Amino acid sequence: MDVVSTQRRMARPNPDNVSPAADGRSDGDSEVDPSRATPIRKLRRMRSRSAPASLRKKHPLIEDHYRVDRDKKVVLPGVPKQEDDFARDLHDFFNLIVLVPVVVLNMMNWNLEPLLDSDKKTDITDAWTGEWFDIFFQITALYFVADLVWVVLVPSCVKSPGTIIQHHIATLFYILIPYYYPEYRWVMGACMSVEINTWFLIARRVFNKQGFPPWVIDLPPFISIRVKLISIFFYATWIGIRCVLYPIIFVALSKLWIALSVKLETKLNVLTIALTLHTVFCLLNFKWTFDLLMSKVRYWRRGGDEYKVDKGL
Repeated sequence: MDVVSTQRRMARPNPDNVSPAADGRSDGDSEVDPSRATPIRKLRRMRSRSAPASLRKKHPLIEDHYRVDRDKKVVLPGVPKQEDDFARDLHDFFNLIVLVPVVVLNMMNWNLEPLLDSDKKTDITDAWTGEWFDIFFQITALYFVADLVWVVLVPSCVKSPGTIIQHHIATLFYILIPYYYPEYRWVMGACMSVEINTWFLIARRVFNKQGFPPWVIDLPPFISIRVKLISIFFYATWIGIRCVLYPIIFVALSKLWIALSVKLETKLNVLTIALTLHTVFCLLNFKWTFDLLMSKVRYWRRGGDEYKVDKGL
């Protein structure tokens, strides 16, 4: 009798032991008592929680620097509100500090007077002096190497570590060309002017953590002036450098590549690499500009009244 009752109890279904497959859940979705979790499951949980956002879920790069309504696909006024993040803040301040000597040394290699002389036919190459190129190259290369190592070791310091790593590696290869071919050093100087825009891009985030829209009128004067100036210089340098100067460099590089190809009787030469990389950078600039512009257009068409930002004051 005891044997029969024992067998019946063993055959009786236990609601607490329903398999994940029986209720439509996979192993990854089933709830498991933490005390009974296997070491492998615990390791998977730790890795998924520590991975940076860009590795857990892909998202458009524009969301790193703009407030975006994903459902309506529009860019909202202001920048994303930034929570306290030591790794990101430290990396941002590093860039704001180190990019200053990079930009200043670059400017010291230029003399814009020939371009302002209307009596002479000049181009961008005539404005390059290269007097401070050696130290400019060293500081620039050191910056990209240091920042590359930083992002590799601490990927959580940026939202898109994969993009940053690829960009820095491509840039390091790119700047080797003017180092070994002095006649093309002006290209590095012209291209590196984009770091001015990068500085304002980071400054928008660092000096406006509350995410204030730049054109809100009733902000405290100091905050209002700061946010507006940074926003103005950011968009001015974005258009002037990424949308105007980079295509000009592309045209000049194309002419140099054609001339060198004729001279060497082959289209595969050192400028082929430079022109290819620069083409990629130009396409990325236009893509980001197009994405931003179309998002703004959708926002204006819908009217911005429904998107109100709390000043947080």
